[in-house]
Amino acid sequence: MSTIHSLPEGFSQNDQLPIRIVSPDFGHLSPEVADQYGLTHRLPYYFFIFVLEGSSQYGVDLDTIDVGKHEVLFCLPHQIQQLPIHIHAKDYYKLGFDEACLAQLPKPYPFLLNPLNQQKIRFSPAAAGRVQSIFEMLQTLLRSPDTEPELILAHLNSLLTELNTAYFAADKKPTDDRLAKFIGFKVFVENNLIDHPSIKAIAEELAVSTDSLCQIVKHYSGRSPKEFITNRLILEARRRLYYGERSSVKELAFELGFNDPDYFSRVFKKETGKTVAAFFQDLS
Repeated sequence: MSTIHSLPEGFSQNDQLPIRIVSPDFGHLSPEVADQYGLTHRLPYYFFIFVLEGSSQYGVDLDTIDVGKHEVLFCLPHQIQQLPIHIHAKDYYKLGFDEACLAQLPKPYPFLLNPLNQQKIRFSPAAAGRVQSIFEMLQTLLRSPDTEPELILAHLNSLLTELNTAYFAADKKPTDDRLAKFIGFKVFVENNLIDHPSIKAIAEELAVSTDSLCQIVKHYSGRSPKEFITNRLILEARRRLYYGERSSVKELAFELGFNDPDYFSRVFKKETGKTVAAFFQDLS
């Protein structure tokens, strides 16, 4: 059975893995190909940029994030990415790969669920040196399209392990049961988003009390479970509006599981400060 890759056709630099790396002097698409995708698009794959010198600025889900020296910005599938208009950092590595590539790695990397709601990772000079070495080796391996996938995957595993460790560095117990429960909460919400799952149903699924679930979600996200789910629903609405993936407010409301379009409109305005019509007009 063939594997379906979400990396755009012609992007991969390996004959067997859906992965691409770019640096100032390597891996850039031709201007003609790059123009086909534009500066703003909805990502179908994982994207990382590691800045070595200088700074850069990216838009992620309509928010602007500055990335400086020894920092990594990571973007996840389905997020809206806005690329810099001008040439960014003086020295950097960019990396993209999709779920088909991730599935071949030996373990999960919890940071890819972004449980702490921070898409930028900062490294100490020593850790930045290790990360740079891994990127350099990946680039060397991807210069030849027939490189054995095992070699690439081994270094990708090392890279994601470094990122995962740095992501949770500020959390005293990054592997404790509370974090595992929060990750479980996020996964459940993603898989059942338009069903508007009740807090009680999620707590039962995770085998915790509703009070414990509220405390865990508040600790990691700063929101109550209900607020978290509502925020995620409105984010999805904003994404679909941005790409014109709706023909009416009523249709969008029903697609996202709201039985009452008027209620959806009120929630949207409360979360964004704008009506759906005003938000859509600002995008025009």
